[in-house]
Amino acid sequence: MKTSSSLLVGLDLGGTKIEGAIVDPNRPAEPVARLRHPTESSEGYDHILGQIGRVIEDLRRSYPGKFPGIVGLGTPGTLDPKTQLLRGSNTQCLNGRPLRADLEKRLGLRVEIENDANCFALAEATLGAARGYETVFGIIMGTGCGGGYVVHNKVLHGCHGIAGEWGQLVIEPGGRLSGYGTRGIVETYIAGPALEGFYEEESGVRLPLKEIVARAGADPAAAATIERLKDFFPRALAFIIDTFDPHAVVIGGGVGNLDVLYTDEIRTRISQLIFAPKFEAAILRPELGDSAGVFGAAMRTAN
Repeated sequence: MKTSSSLLVGLDLGGTKIEGAIVDPNRPAEPVARLRHPTESSEGYDHILGQIGRVIEDLRRSYPGKFPGIVGLGTPGTLDPKTQLLRGSNTQCLNGRPLRADLEKRLGLRVEIENDANCFALAEATLGAARGYETVFGIIMGTGCGGGYVVHNKVLHGCHGIAGEWGQLVIEPGGRLSGYGTRGIVETYIAGPALEGFYEEESGVRLPLKEIVARAGADPAAAATIERLKDFFPRALAFIIDTFDPHAVVIGGGVGNLDVLYTDEIRTRISQLIFAPKFEAAILRPELGDSAGVFGAAMRTAN
């Protein structure tokens, strides 16, 4: 069995579940231990801390060796680099709280907190589809649009801790109103609910994205929805290419499953928008599935 110094511990804190894993980075597909507990976020902040503690204790019991002294925690939201308070989490009771300090006091361990999109990007850059690439942009396109920059296997955070939040880029000035009070941002055009909402506007029927895609060959409203994605996705990604110029782009989330994002047509449209003769970076499907969050959180402790 590997010694504790070579093992990493990661937790993925979601709105409904907390996943924990002990990972050997040399064999990431075979976690030493892996388990889940419900978040039960409606019970409040202190209860969530307790649930995280339960995951750690169960991981301790499942591994007979010396437990690592540091754990990584991936969660929606960002730890403010100045105040050390969490902000932007969709689990509202976490916002404005010193989550890392409170967990370190409760657990007796060092805790590294990372945004969930950054965890995805780091996991795919170090263990998944984009391993070996010098620079990686990891995208989550699902209920929302998030992203993370990884350079030489290290996450970039930036001055405000928001590097990679490409879903907040304004793509249509004065456009659709977002839930954040801004207008025309990427998320309001190509996130899953945004595409489903557009289809409903065109057809009068609300359908899940998978069904919309299946209808695209015969349903004009479905075809228009896919064309909308084919229009706005290259435009949104071109901002990233022109400013960060990653060697690889990995796309996760429900929208990221759509084949259209990986076509030559999309690459051609990106090429027409960027300040380079041709778009040559890799666009990759993720390899780690729903394990990316917990693996990325674990890998955060190795950086």
